[in-house]
Amino acid sequence: MITKTRSIIPATPTFWERINWTWAHTFLSVSYIAGLLLIVPGLGGFRPVVRTIGYAFSLYLLYKFKDGRNRYLAYDAARAIMVIFLLELCLHPYNNSVASASAETVFALAILGTVFWVPQVNLRKVGFESMMMISWIFQTSSAFFGVLQVLYPGKFMPPISEVVANSAFGVDALSIVLSNGTKMIRPPGLTDYPGGAGAAGYTAFVIGIVIFLRYKNPLVKGLSLSSCLIGLFCMYLSEIRSLLVLSVVTVLFLGFVLFKNGQFARSLTVWVGSGALFFVTFTWAIIVGGQRTLRRIMSLFAGSATDVYQQHRGGFLTVTIDALPQYPLGAGLGRWGMMNYFFGDWSNSTAPSLWVEIQWTGWLYDGGIPLILAYSYAIITALLGTFKIAGDRKMGDFSLWAALIFGLGMGTIISLFSYPVFASGGGLEFWLFNTALWTAATNQEDSLVLTQK
Repeated sequence: MITKTRSIIPATPTFWERINWTWAHTFLSVSYIAGLLLIVPGLGGFRPVVRTIGYAFSLYLLYKFKDGRNRYLAYDAARAIMVIFLLELCLHPYNNSVASASAETVFALAILGTVFWVPQVNLRKVGFESMMMISWIFQTSSAFFGVLQVLYPGKFMPPISEVVANSAFGVDALSIVLSNGTKMIRPPGLTDYPGGAGAAGYTAFVIGIVIFLRYKNPLVKGLSLSSCLIGLFCMYLSEIRSLLVLSVVTVLFLGFVLFKNGQFARSLTVWVGSGALFFVTFTWAIIVGGQRTLRRIMSLFAGSATDVYQQHRGGFLTVTIDALPQYPLGAGLGRWGMMNYFFGDWSNSTAPSLWVEIQWTGWLYDGGIPLILAYSYAIITALLGTFKIAGDRKMGDFSLWAALIFGLGMGTIISLFSYPVFASGGGLEFWLFNTALWTAATNQEDSLVLTQK
């Protein structure tokens, strides 16, 4: 008797399965799309609601994966941070209002949420790489529009945030004067904030470097090189000097990690190539931006790094250090930033609004010395884990992404002395990318045909 057997032909994986689309990709995409909604004419009045979309989605995913057992390296530190916030919320006598203090706590949880839920999604190395490609495409597009806004003043300009327009400083304080005498706001790109194209340019520049190293396709190399040039140009014309410093720091650490791994040619390419790009775009920016742009950039070299920082942002660090004895356990929640602006009680003379310019001050006011120590430990833990992945030669070219995330992380540490990065989308992306990198690197399955949990 002859028995016929039926051969099983595996199903052809879909595009989404090939790029390992997960909830992390959806979250990143939703966050970017929410940002785009802010530049839609007529939605300015709904800004508070639109701004919460990405953070609310993080909280939703935290609830969705609340029973997850996989734990990221900074899991315990993140829990300690939230315990501090809850203690401040319940016990501190100088919270500004119940609404603003509660909003501050929920906001902190939304920023940290990725630490808890990302390890639960079915993310692989190819999935992390596709996440970085999403970020690169979006940020390069934003930087590209920033270039158009500078080259064609008055065109391609989105509505500017009412928060900025109605602030004490106004839009004029965030304007630039081009070489032809035209005055315009710093290019916002695809954001509603002056200088937003510079921030996008920073990300486009550093991711573009890795894509240039990672892929051999001439078209991809050309596009990545173009994104680097566009990104640097936007940083120069946005006149946000801290972004240029962050770019240099990121490039130095990216090259260092590659050098440490024995990838000397790539390390040299990063350092020498980036130096050439800095020079070429610097010349382009001076031609377009004129003497004011030149003076602002050259002010970075007016003295030692310590002197320059002390002159421009160092005073805020001094204020923080001087305030340590006064607020060892925090000044109370909801007293600064957007949570105070939207939910605060401005008539509260006992716990009035406070001004914060750098992250250290924000941590001090929110939770005092315990919060400073807990958050610092969480960041160090995350970066040490990323550095370990970057140095693992078994990772192959995936270590390039780890080296980039480590470089970005070192840039984030520098940002702590410049602005409240962990009270913004920058802090959310820090935890998202570091946690996603660790999740992808520690996953042992090699199959690219995956399903989303």
